[in-house]
Amino acid sequence: MNKIYTDLLSFISEDRVKVNEPLKKYTFTKTGGNADCLVLPETYEEVQNIIKYAIEHKVPYTILGNGSNLIIRDGGIRGIVVNLTQLNNIERKENEIIVQSGATIIETSQFALTHRLTGLEFACGIPGTVGGAVYMNAGAYGGEVSDVIKSALVIDKEGNLLNLTREQMGLEYRNSAISKNGHLVLEATFALTEGNYDEMKEKMDDLTFKRESKQPLELPSCGSVFKRPPGMFAGKLIQDSDLQGKQIGGAQVSTKHAGFIVNVDNATATDYLNLIKHVQKTVKSKFDVELETEVKIIGEELVAVEA
Repeated sequence: MNKIYTDLLSFISEDRVKVNEPLKKYTFTKTGGNADCLVLPETYEEVQNIIKYAIEHKVPYTILGNGSNLIIRDGGIRGIVVNLTQLNNIERKENEIIVQSGATIIETSQFALTHRLTGLEFACGIPGTVGGAVYMNAGAYGGEVSDVIKSALVIDKEGNLLNLTREQMGLEYRNSAISKNGHLVLEATFALTEGNYDEMKEKMDDLTFKRESKQPLELPSCGSVFKRPPGMFAGKLIQDSDLQGKQIGGAQVSTKHAGFIVNVDNATATDYLNLIKHVQKTVKSKFDVELETEVKIIGEELVAVEA
């Protein structure tokens, strides 16, 4: 790891390369093990250099946004973790908004409101980055990224830059060709239309109120844990399984919204994962429904060391 650290310093400044960095500092759940090496690039060229270095030297690399819809296992992540949150510029070009992947989708929706461009109101409460939102075709309250995205700039697994049209992104419910092909989103362009500021603001205020009144935002969580089963609601199934308040370690099925698991007492990622398995097993037993996780789970298991 010392050699990797030294090599990275040849094209990224020392203050943006961190060794053995605790990843719980970068996740919404406040859980997760350490990264061997965490880097925070500020330009597309730096990202490309990191990816090409990792490929050339056969070093595993992992892309990290703001850690909102993510669980990192307690064993942490080997190799290089690339945190893209420094790439956060947002600009307008006529009726389009061009956004770097590390900007949050909430910031982007607020930018659209300020510029009186309608189409992104649904995203005013989604806590992830633009890169993550595009990667998984994030959505809420009847809208999703696929409704408004025009194109995306990505890096493929060989380190090449690609400009993808909306059609090439293969956007589907909480998934995309970008995800399936292992591409890294650098930038997205949203095609919006001119709107009425007061109407847009009223809608966003209403959605924010609904979110704040129904979701446990006062506690660390990874957001909505499970995908919505066809014709059903995951939260309702969990609630009807009498699982609200169920706790394993410091992780608890939220008493406010059963679709959320919250960190109530210094939870570990293992607590989260054990509770997820318990919820899945219980719902399967009671309703014969397989709950599929929406949250992304990465990293290595914590290996116990014998004394």
